[in-house]
Amino acid sequence: MNYRVTPIPTESTRNLCESVAIFRVLPQNQTLSVSLCRYLLTTMSSSASASSDSDEETLRRSRILKSKLYFDVPLSKVPVIYAASYDIAFLGIEKLHPFDSTKWGRICRFLVSDGALHRSCIVEPLEASKDDLLVVHSESYLNSLKSSANVAMIIEVPPVALFPNCLVQQKVLHPFRNQVGGTILAAKLAKERGWAINVGGGFHHCCGEKGGGFCAYADVSLCIHYAFVQLNISRVMIIDLDAHQGNGHELDFANDRRVYILDMYNPGIYPFDYEARRYIDQKVEVASGTTTNEYLKKLDEALEVAGHTFDPELVVYNAGTDILDGDPLGRLKISPDGIANRDEKVFRFARERNIPIVMLTSGGYMKSSARVIADSMINLSKKSLIDLGKNA
Repeated sequence: MNYRVTPIPTESTRNLCESVAIFRVLPQNQTLSVSLCRYLLTTMSSSASASSDSDEETLRRSRILKSKLYFDVPLSKVPVIYAASYDIAFLGIEKLHPFDSTKWGRICRFLVSDGALHRSCIVEPLEASKDDLLVVHSESYLNSLKSSANVAMIIEVPPVALFPNCLVQQKVLHPFRNQVGGTILAAKLAKERGWAINVGGGFHHCCGEKGGGFCAYADVSLCIHYAFVQLNISRVMIIDLDAHQGNGHELDFANDRRVYILDMYNPGIYPFDYEARRYIDQKVEVASGTTTNEYLKKLDEALEVAGHTFDPELVVYNAGTDILDGDPLGRLKISPDGIANRDEKVFRFARERNIPIVMLTSGGYMKSSARVIADSMINLSKKSLIDLGKNA
């Protein structure tokens, strides 16, 4: 009897088949050894996996290059990104979640009314399309968002499950997709101008396969993958200073040595994702009740270590304000001045090294957060770490 290993002529296995074709026909009455069979099976599996990864990367690259989310912004505008469509208003139901879903618009109104920023200078992004989102997200995950019940679980507002999905798409997911577009565009602007602030974004609990914690799309991961391809960047540092662990981007970049993650978070609150913690390069845990001076001291030490450990070409700064004293979810005790000081330290870290920096506003569950963020941006302008186009 002849024993045959017959190549299967598909795109993903063509190279493999060529490599094993020499085994196509063995002499009559001769059998394959167990060890050779194991070798062949292992080689086939490894080759198929490598080919699949290569195909996926090629498709990802193609989607990124075809995307319209990167566009030229005139120099008359400053790299502050916001659109009125960021804000969520859903028949008052959004108030059932502690997050202030009008925070983003209020930040910009404070900046404009304070004379720090002219409204016409703000950059409006485009909404991320399905093809844009597929750069990181699976088709099955995006399809899951067609269920209002699933969206309700992700944004932690149970009554949303009762509404037609078309309404949920319009009132909830459309604003999120606009913010995703803003985060992606921010990297391009940061590379061109040295810095960029997306007044929204920072959905760090969402990864390619799963959402949660009021995060439906993985804008941090998407931003970085676009930068890899469009900006020819190969080293990115995520500085996540939201009170909560950034488990989404940690899972997305598990063992990806192009991305260095500094995560400074309260380990005693959501999400308790112990698997994702394994992928944090620099873990700084701050317990409930940590005060401003102690927090800033730990941050100074962490930034010094990060600066000596990794040499990024882009910094993505997740600047959550849920570390504020009184925040019901963050449980830390950082003052408003402490927030401004924190942001200044991170921007100084990047700007003194000539590293482009993207800032995302992320979490913050008190009405006072918008005012604190606006004041911090004004402080950054006064310290010449950003230029809002007007004397702040």
